[in-house]
Amino acid sequence: MIPLSLPNLAGKEWEYVKQCIETGWISTAGSFVDRFECEFAEYLGLQSSVSVVNGTAALHIALQLLGVKHDDLVIMPNVTFVASANAISYMGATPILIDIDKDSWQMDLDLLETFLSNDCRLDSSDVLVHIKTNRKIRALMIVHVQGNICDMDKLLKICDAYKLPILEDAAEALGTKYKGKHAGTIADIGCFSFNGNKIMSTGGGGMIVSHNANYQKRAKHLTTTAKCDPLTYFHDEVGYNYRLVNVLAALGVAQLEQLDCFIASKIDTAKYYRENLKGVGDIGFQLIEDCVQSNEWLFTITTSSMQELLDYLNTNGVMSRPFWIPMNQLPMYSNCIYVNNDDISSNIHSRALSIPCSTSISDDEKLEVVTKIKGFFTTMN
Repeated sequence: MIPLSLPNLAGKEWEYVKQCIETGWISTAGSFVDRFECEFAEYLGLQSSVSVVNGTAALHIALQLLGVKHDDLVIMPNVTFVASANAISYMGATPILIDIDKDSWQMDLDLLETFLSNDCRLDSSDVLVHIKTNRKIRALMIVHVQGNICDMDKLLKICDAYKLPILEDAAEALGTKYKGKHAGTIADIGCFSFNGNKIMSTGGGGMIVSHNANYQKRAKHLTTTAKCDPLTYFHDEVGYNYRLVNVLAALGVAQLEQLDCFIASKIDTAKYYRENLKGVGDIGFQLIEDCVQSNEWLFTITTSSMQELLDYLNTNGVMSRPFWIPMNQLPMYSNCIYVNNDDISSNIHSRALSIPCSTSISDDEKLEVVTKIKGFFTTMN
Protein backbone atom coordinates (compact mmCIF):
# COMPACT_ATOMS: atom_id res chain seq x y z
CA MET A 1 0.00 0.00 0.00
CA ILE A 2 1.38 3.40 -0.98
CA PRO A 3 0.65 5.54 2.13
CA LEU A 4 -1.20 8.83 2.01
CA SER A 5 1.08 11.17 3.95
CA LEU A 6 3.71 9.73 6.28
CA PRO A 7 6.06 11.71 8.54
CA ASN A 8 9.60 11.90 7.22
CA LEU A 9 12.16 11.18 9.96
CA ALA A 10 15.34 11.25 7.88
CA GLY A 11 17.19 13.96 9.76
CA LYS A 12 18.64 14.31 13.27
CA GLU A 13 15.47 13.20 15.09
CA TRP A 14 17.10 10.24 16.83
CA GLU A 15 20.23 12.19 17.70
CA TYR A 16 18.23 14.93 19.43
CA VAL A 17 15.78 12.58 21.15
CA LYS A 18 18.73 10.52 22.38
CA GLN A 19 20.15 13.67 23.99
CA CYS A 20 16.86 14.09 25.89
CA ILE A 21 16.94 10.51 27.10
CA GLU A 22 20.63 10.50 28.04
CA THR A 23 20.31 13.73 30.03
CA GLY A 24 16.96 12.80 31.58
CA TRP A 25 15.22 15.91 30.20
CA ILE A 26 12.20 14.23 28.63
CA SER A 27 9.30 16.24 30.06
CA THR A 28 8.14 19.86 29.84
CA ALA A 29 11.45 21.33 30.88
CA GLY A 30 14.52 21.08 28.71
CA SER A 31 16.60 23.01 26.21
CA PHE A 32 14.81 21.75 23.10
CA VAL A 33 11.53 23.44 24.04
CA ASP A 34 13.10 26.89 24.06
CA ARG A 35 15.19 26.06 21.01
CA PHE A 36 12.19 24.86 19.02
CA GLU A 37 10.17 27.95 19.88
CA CYS A 38 13.03 30.29 18.97
CA GLU A 39 13.91 28.57 15.70
CA PHE A 40 10.26 28.27 14.65
CA ALA A 41 9.72 31.97 15.27
CA GLU A 42 12.89 32.77 13.34
CA TYR A 43 11.67 30.70 10.39
CA LEU A 44 8.49 32.79 10.26
CA GLY A 45 10.30 36.09 10.82
CA LEU A 46 8.79 36.62 14.27
CA GLN A 47 10.19 37.44 17.68
CA SER A 48 8.68 34.49 19.52
CA SER A 49 6.36 31.51 19.39
CA VAL A 50 4.65 29.39 22.05
CA SER A 51 4.64 25.59 21.74
CA VAL A 52 1.71 23.48 22.90
CA VAL A 53 0.61 19.83 22.94
CA ASN A 54 -1.35 20.00 19.68
CA GLY A 55 -2.95 22.33 17.18
CA THR A 56 -6.36 22.12 18.82
CA ALA A 57 -4.90 23.39 22.10
CA ALA A 58 -3.30 26.24 20.16
CA LEU A 59 -6.69 27.24 18.73
CA HIS A 60 -8.31 26.98 22.16
CA ILE A 61 -5.80 29.37 23.71
CA ALA A 62 -5.85 31.74 20.73
CA LEU A 63 -9.62 32.12 20.99
CA GLN A 64 -9.25 32.93 24.67
CA LEU A 65 -6.62 35.57 23.84
CA LEU A 66 -9.07 37.18 21.42
CA GLY A 67 -11.65 37.47 24.18
CA VAL A 68 -14.12 34.82 23.04
CA LYS A 69 -16.58 34.08 25.84
CA HIS A 70 -19.47 31.78 26.64
CA ASP A 71 -22.44 32.28 24.29
CA ASP A 72 -20.38 34.28 21.78
CA LEU A 73 -20.32 33.50 18.07
CA VAL A 74 -17.19 32.86 16.00
CA ILE A 75 -17.19 32.86 12.19
CA MET A 76 -15.37 30.04 10.42
CA PRO A 77 -15.47 28.15 7.07
CA ASN A 78 -17.84 25.22 6.71
CA VAL A 79 -15.10 22.96 5.30
CA THR A 80 -12.22 22.15 7.63
CA PHE A 81 -11.08 19.46 10.02
CA VAL A 82 -13.45 19.29 12.99
CA ALA A 83 -10.82 20.57 15.47
CA SER A 84 -11.41 24.12 14.24
CA ALA A 85 -15.06 24.02 15.28
CA ASN A 86 -14.37 22.03 18.44
CA ALA A 87 -12.00 24.68 19.76
CA ILE A 88 -14.81 27.22 19.47
CA SER A 89 -17.11 24.89 21.38
CA TYR A 90 -14.53 24.53 24.16
CA MET A 91 -15.05 28.24 24.83
CA GLY A 92 -18.81 27.78 25.20
CA ALA A 93 -19.17 29.68 21.94
CA THR A 94 -20.91 28.64 18.71
CA PRO A 95 -19.59 28.63 15.13
CA ILE A 96 -21.17 30.58 12.30
CA LEU A 97 -20.37 28.54 9.19
CA ILE A 98 -19.54 30.23 5.89
CA ASP A 99 -19.61 28.24 2.65
CA ILE A 100 -16.48 27.90 0.53
CA ASP A 101 -15.40 29.16 -2.88
CA LYS A 102 -15.96 26.51 -5.56
CA ASP A 103 -12.46 26.88 -7.01
CA SER A 104 -10.08 27.61 -4.12
CA TRP A 105 -12.09 25.75 -1.43
CA GLN A 106 -11.38 28.62 0.97
CA MET A 107 -14.01 30.69 2.78
CA ASP A 108 -16.23 32.56 0.31
CA LEU A 109 -15.40 36.17 1.15
CA ASP A 110 -18.28 37.59 -0.89
CA LEU A 111 -20.72 35.53 1.17
CA LEU A 112 -18.96 36.68 4.32
CA GLU A 113 -19.21 40.35 3.37
CA THR A 114 -22.89 40.07 2.46
CA PHE A 115 -23.65 38.31 5.74
CA LEU A 116 -21.85 40.94 7.80
CA SER A 117 -23.58 43.76 5.93
CA ASN A 118 -27.11 42.34 6.03
CA ASP A 119 -27.26 40.28 9.21
CA CYS A 120 -24.92 42.01 11.65
CA ARG A 121 -24.36 45.41 13.26
CA LEU A 122 -21.78 47.14 15.41
CA ASP A 123 -23.10 48.03 18.87
CA SER A 124 -22.24 51.17 20.82
CA SER A 125 -18.99 49.55 21.99
CA ASP A 126 -17.96 48.65 18.44
CA VAL A 127 -18.60 44.95 19.08
CA LEU A 128 -20.15 43.04 16.19
CA VAL A 129 -23.60 41.61 16.95
CA HIS A 130 -25.69 39.12 15.03
CA ILE A 131 -29.00 40.93 14.67
CA LYS A 132 -31.40 37.96 14.75
CA THR A 133 -29.94 36.30 17.87
CA ASN A 134 -28.46 39.42 19.49
CA ARG A 135 -25.31 37.43 20.20
CA LYS A 136 -21.83 38.91 19.94
CA ILE A 137 -19.54 37.79 17.13
CA ARG A 138 -16.18 37.94 18.84
CA ALA A 139 -13.76 36.69 16.16
CA LEU A 140 -13.29 35.13 12.75
CA MET A 141 -11.27 31.95 12.29
CA ILE A 142 -9.90 31.59 8.77
CA VAL A 143 -8.64 28.11 7.89
CA HIS A 144 -5.99 27.77 5.19
CA VAL A 145 -7.50 24.60 3.75
CA GLN A 146 -5.02 22.15 2.20
CA GLY A 147 -2.25 24.75 2.49
CA ASN A 148 -4.02 27.22 0.22
CA ILE A 149 -4.93 30.79 1.27
CA CYS A 150 -7.87 33.05 0.45
CA ASP A 151 -7.50 36.71 -0.57
CA MET A 152 -6.10 37.86 2.77
CA ASP A 153 -5.98 41.52 1.75
CA LYS A 154 -9.72 41.41 1.13
CA LEU A 155 -10.36 39.50 4.36
CA LEU A 156 -8.32 41.97 6.41
CA LYS A 157 -10.24 44.88 4.89
CA ILE A 158 -13.61 43.28 5.60
CA CYS A 159 -12.75 42.37 9.18
CA ASP A 160 -11.24 45.78 9.87
CA ALA A 161 -14.48 47.44 8.80
CA TYR A 162 -16.43 45.29 11.26
CA LYS A 163 -13.87 45.41 14.11
CA LEU A 164 -13.46 41.65 13.88
CA PRO A 165 -10.15 40.07 15.00
CA ILE A 166 -8.82 37.22 12.86
CA LEU A 167 -7.39 33.90 14.00
CA GLU A 168 -5.46 32.04 11.29
CA ASP A 169 -5.80 28.28 11.55
CA ALA A 170 -2.61 27.51 9.64
CA ALA A 171 -2.43 23.88 10.77
CA GLU A 172 -2.14 22.76 7.15
CA ALA A 173 -0.23 25.75 5.81
CA LEU A 174 3.21 25.84 7.41
CA GLY A 175 5.56 27.25 4.78
CA THR A 176 2.76 28.60 2.60
CA LYS A 177 3.07 32.27 1.69
CA TYR A 178 0.60 34.94 0.60
CA LYS A 179 2.31 37.76 -1.28
CA GLY A 180 5.55 36.78 0.43
CA LYS A 181 4.07 36.66 3.94
CA HIS A 182 4.03 33.41 5.87
CA ALA A 183 0.65 31.84 6.59
CA GLY A 184 -0.14 32.33 10.26
CA THR A 185 1.67 35.67 10.47
CA ILE A 186 -0.73 37.83 8.45
CA ALA A 187 -3.56 38.43 10.94
CA ASP A 188 -3.86 38.82 14.73
CA ILE A 189 -2.91 35.30 15.82
CA GLY A 190 -1.78 32.16 13.98
CA CYS A 191 -1.89 28.52 15.03
CA PHE A 192 -0.01 25.52 13.66
CA SER A 193 -0.19 21.75 14.07
CA PHE A 194 2.56 19.12 14.00
CA ASN A 195 0.28 16.08 13.86
CA GLY A 196 1.62 12.93 12.20
CA ASN A 197 0.26 13.77 8.75
CA LYS A 198 1.35 17.42 8.67
CA ILE A 199 4.20 18.70 6.51
CA MET A 200 6.51 18.46 9.54
CA SER A 201 5.58 16.39 12.55
CA THR A 202 6.43 15.96 16.21
CA GLY A 203 3.84 13.18 16.56
CA GLY A 204 1.66 15.64 18.43
CA GLY A 205 2.28 19.31 18.98
CA GLY A 206 1.30 22.79 17.94
CA MET A 207 2.41 26.40 18.00
CA ILE A 208 0.87 29.81 18.67
CA VAL A 209 2.36 32.89 16.97
CA SER A 210 1.55 36.59 16.87
CA HIS A 211 3.15 39.95 16.22
CA ASN A 212 1.48 41.06 19.47
CA ALA A 213 3.96 40.53 22.31
CA ASN A 214 1.19 40.69 24.90
CA TYR A 215 -0.64 37.83 23.23
CA GLN A 216 2.54 35.77 23.22
CA LYS A 217 3.29 36.45 26.85
CA ARG A 218 -0.23 35.57 27.91
CA ALA A 219 -0.26 32.46 25.73
CA LYS A 220 2.88 31.21 27.47
CA HIS A 221 1.32 31.93 30.87
CA LEU A 222 -1.98 30.19 30.13
CA THR A 223 -0.37 27.12 28.56
CA THR A 224 1.96 26.57 31.53
CA THR A 225 -0.83 26.29 34.14
CA ALA A 226 -0.77 30.06 34.82
CA LYS A 227 2.15 29.55 37.18
CA CYS A 228 3.58 32.88 38.32
CA ASP A 229 6.95 31.85 39.71
CA PRO A 230 9.25 28.97 38.69
CA LEU A 231 10.05 28.08 42.32
CA THR A 232 6.62 28.25 43.91
CA TYR A 233 3.19 26.91 43.14
CA PHE A 234 1.24 30.15 43.00
CA HIS A 235 -1.17 30.27 40.05
CA ASP A 236 -3.12 33.47 39.47
CA GLU A 237 -5.92 32.13 37.21
CA VAL A 238 -7.24 28.96 35.62
CA GLY A 239 -4.49 27.81 33.29
CA TYR A 240 -3.92 24.78 31.10
CA ASN A 241 -1.30 22.06 31.12
CA TYR A 242 -0.75 22.44 27.38
CA ARG A 243 3.06 22.41 27.43
CA LEU A 244 5.01 20.60 24.73
CA VAL A 245 7.48 18.09 26.18
CA ASN A 246 11.21 18.25 25.47
CA VAL A 247 11.30 14.95 23.53
CA LEU A 248 8.70 16.18 21.04
CA ALA A 249 10.37 19.58 20.82
CA ALA A 250 13.59 17.76 19.91
CA LEU A 251 11.72 16.12 17.04
CA GLY A 252 10.46 19.57 16.07
CA VAL A 253 13.96 21.02 15.87
CA ALA A 254 15.07 18.17 13.62
CA GLN A 255 11.97 18.46 11.45
CA LEU A 256 12.32 22.22 11.10
CA GLU A 257 15.86 21.72 9.77
CA GLN A 258 14.33 19.75 6.87
CA LEU A 259 11.19 21.83 6.31
CA ASP A 260 12.30 23.56 3.13
CA CYS A 261 13.10 20.17 1.59
CA PHE A 262 9.72 18.84 2.69
CA ILE A 263 7.94 21.77 1.04
CA ALA A 264 9.95 21.34 -2.16
CA SER A 265 8.97 17.66 -2.25
CA LYS A 266 5.27 18.47 -1.79
CA ILE A 267 5.43 21.07 -4.56
CA ASP A 268 7.20 18.66 -6.92
CA THR A 269 4.61 15.96 -6.24
CA ALA A 270 1.72 18.36 -6.83
CA LYS A 271 3.28 19.53 -10.09
CA TYR A 272 3.73 15.92 -11.23
CA TYR A 273 0.11 15.06 -10.48
CA ARG A 274 -1.25 18.20 -12.13
CA GLU A 275 0.77 17.54 -15.28
CA ASN A 276 0.00 13.83 -15.51
CA LEU A 277 -3.65 13.82 -14.41
CA LYS A 278 -4.76 16.85 -16.40
CA GLY A 279 -7.43 15.76 -18.86
CA VAL A 280 -7.83 12.34 -17.28
CA GLY A 281 -11.55 11.63 -16.93
CA ASP A 282 -13.22 14.62 -15.31
CA ILE A 283 -10.45 15.20 -12.74
CA GLY A 284 -10.20 18.72 -11.38
CA PHE A 285 -7.78 20.48 -9.04
CA GLN A 286 -7.89 23.10 -6.31
CA LEU A 287 -7.24 26.59 -7.68
CA ILE A 288 -4.19 28.32 -6.23
CA GLU A 289 -3.89 31.99 -7.12
CA ASP A 290 -0.61 33.44 -8.41
CA CYS A 291 -0.16 35.47 -5.20
CA VAL A 292 -0.13 32.26 -3.13
CA GLN A 293 2.89 29.99 -2.78
CA SER A 294 1.20 26.90 -1.40
CA ASN A 295 3.01 24.18 0.50
CA GLU A 296 0.73 21.69 -1.35
CA TRP A 297 0.21 19.87 1.94
CA LEU A 298 -2.30 17.16 1.01
CA PHE A 299 -2.85 16.78 -2.73
CA THR A 300 -6.54 16.45 -3.48
CA ILE A 301 -8.42 15.96 -6.73
CA THR A 302 -12.09 16.13 -7.66
CA THR A 303 -14.17 13.80 -9.82
CA SER A 304 -17.83 12.88 -10.13
CA SER A 305 -16.68 9.28 -9.63
CA MET A 306 -15.13 10.05 -6.24
CA GLN A 307 -16.56 7.11 -4.28
CA GLU A 308 -15.81 4.58 -7.01
CA LEU A 309 -12.25 5.88 -7.47
CA LEU A 310 -11.73 5.96 -3.70
CA ASP A 311 -12.77 2.32 -3.36
CA TYR A 312 -10.70 1.29 -6.39
CA LEU A 313 -7.49 2.93 -5.18
CA ASN A 314 -7.76 1.65 -1.63
CA THR A 315 -8.44 -1.86 -2.95
CA ASN A 316 -5.49 -1.68 -5.34
CA GLY A 317 -2.65 -0.57 -3.09
CA VAL A 318 -3.03 3.23 -3.27
CA MET A 319 -4.20 4.80 -0.03
CA SER A 320 -6.69 7.62 -0.58
CA ARG A 321 -9.10 9.47 1.65
CA PRO A 322 -12.28 11.51 1.14
CA PHE A 323 -12.49 15.22 1.97
CA TRP A 324 -13.74 16.27 5.40
CA ILE A 325 -17.47 16.13 5.97
CA PRO A 326 -18.70 19.77 6.07
CA MET A 327 -19.27 21.02 9.60
CA ASN A 328 -23.00 21.67 9.07
CA GLN A 329 -23.47 17.94 8.34
CA LEU A 330 -22.04 16.86 11.70
CA PRO A 331 -24.67 16.34 14.44
CA MET A 332 -23.17 18.76 16.95
CA TYR A 333 -22.96 21.60 14.40
CA SER A 334 -26.04 20.90 12.27
CA ASN A 335 -28.04 23.67 13.96
CA CYS A 336 -25.37 26.35 13.51
CA ILE A 337 -25.98 29.31 11.25
CA TYR A 338 -24.81 28.23 7.79
CA VAL A 339 -24.31 31.02 5.28
CA ASN A 340 -24.44 29.73 1.70
CA ASN A 341 -25.99 30.13 -1.73
CA ASP A 342 -25.47 26.81 -3.50
CA ASP A 343 -23.95 24.67 -0.71
CA ILE A 344 -20.59 24.39 -2.46
CA SER A 345 -19.28 22.56 0.61
CA SER A 346 -21.44 19.51 -0.07
CA ASN A 347 -20.57 19.58 -3.74
CA ILE A 348 -16.82 19.58 -3.11
CA HIS A 349 -17.12 16.97 -0.37
CA SER A 350 -18.98 14.62 -2.71
CA ARG A 351 -16.26 14.89 -5.38
CA ALA A 352 -12.92 15.34 -3.57
CA LEU A 353 -10.36 12.74 -2.52
CA SER A 354 -6.74 13.00 -1.41
CA ILE A 355 -4.00 10.84 -2.95
CA PRO A 356 -0.49 9.83 -1.76
CA CYS A 357 1.89 12.76 -1.31
CA SER A 358 4.32 11.90 1.50
CA THR A 359 7.47 14.00 1.41
CA SER A 360 9.38 10.73 0.96
CA ILE A 361 7.22 9.43 -1.90
CA SER A 362 9.33 7.96 -4.70
CA ASP A 363 9.06 8.60 -8.43
CA ASP A 364 8.00 4.99 -8.93
CA GLU A 365 5.22 5.40 -6.37
CA LYS A 366 3.95 8.59 -8.02
CA LEU A 367 3.97 6.81 -11.38
CA GLU A 368 1.98 3.94 -9.89
CA VAL A 369 -0.60 6.33 -8.44
CA VAL A 370 -1.07 8.01 -11.80
CA THR A 371 -1.16 4.67 -13.63
CA LYS A 372 -3.83 3.31 -11.29
CA ILE A 373 -5.98 6.42 -11.65
CA LYS A 374 -5.69 6.36 -15.43
CA GLY A 375 -6.51 2.66 -15.39
CA PHE A 376 -9.65 3.34 -13.38
CA PHE A 377 -10.94 5.90 -15.89
CA THR A 378 -10.08 3.57 -18.79
CA THR A 379 -12.29 0.86 -17.27
CA MET A 380 -15.03 3.46 -16.67
CA ASN A 381 -15.10 4.18 -20.40
